[in-house]
Amino acid sequence: MTDVDALRISTLAERPALLPRIYEITETWPAFVPHDPVATAFLGRVAEDFPAHCVVATDGDRVVARELSVPFDATLDGREEMPDRGWDQVLTWAYRDRHRGLPGTPATASALEVTVDTGYLRRGLSARLLGALRNAAGQQGHDVLWAPVRPTAKHREPHVPMADYVRRRRADGLPTDPWLRVHVRAGGTVGRIAAASMTVSGSLDQWRRWTGLPFDRDGRIEVPGALVPVHCDTAHDHAVYVEPNVWVRHRTVRPDAGAPAAWSAGTTRGSVG
Repeated sequence: MTDVDALRISTLAERPALLPRIYEITETWPAFVPHDPVATAFLGRVAEDFPAHCVVATDGDRVVARELSVPFDATLDGREEMPDRGWDQVLTWAYRDRHRGLPGTPATASALEVTVDTGYLRRGLSARLLGALRNAAGQQGHDVLWAPVRPTAKHREPHVPMADYVRRRRADGLPTDPWLRVHVRAGGTVGRIAAASMTVSGSLDQWRRWTGLPFDRDGRIEVPGALVPVHCDTAHDHAVYVEPNVWVRHRTVRPDAGAPAAWSAGTTRGSVG
């Protein structure tokens, strides 16, 4: 088994030939997650449109992990720090800015996704990847990398409010959630809850196909992989999932500074685990 320290990690700007292969990873995302309409519209374009903000890990010729992030201008009016709509909002802002051709390099970047092949999980690779993504943001002139984090163990307790879940700490003071713990160990600062970070809605037949569950009663339905229950309305033939995430802020190292940059509470931010 390959030592994860021997894996090659680089940005997609450095290795553009890997672009067509970044989705060959064996992954465990719940089947309903890609049906967030913002993800449907934009996520598949991120690696091609922002390759310097995306990181890939390879084991020989095989792609075993990918990380996606985007830049946006957080100084514009109406762009509050760490928005409630989290993941959906920063991805929308990034593409709005790109469409408008805003000049210069915005000081803000946000992670979107860190996906590790199932055969490489629980081997310490995620910490290396997070460091690489933070460095990539610094290389692009960003002071801070924000991350709307999806806590990896929260799905086991879908009825626990995210704010209560995030407050849990181990005896050593670190978060009990494994992915939040990786972020904090890497120097991240846990911020506010993004209460409506992602939204997936669909007919009851769609939800049955995505989950294999009957969706035959009103109310809150527990769905494997969901961080909170899905709201089902049989009379109106639809169900809606609103996922909360947790904002984490990371300082970067800019090549012209040589040390972690300070962050400004009003203008910068710090993925998706």
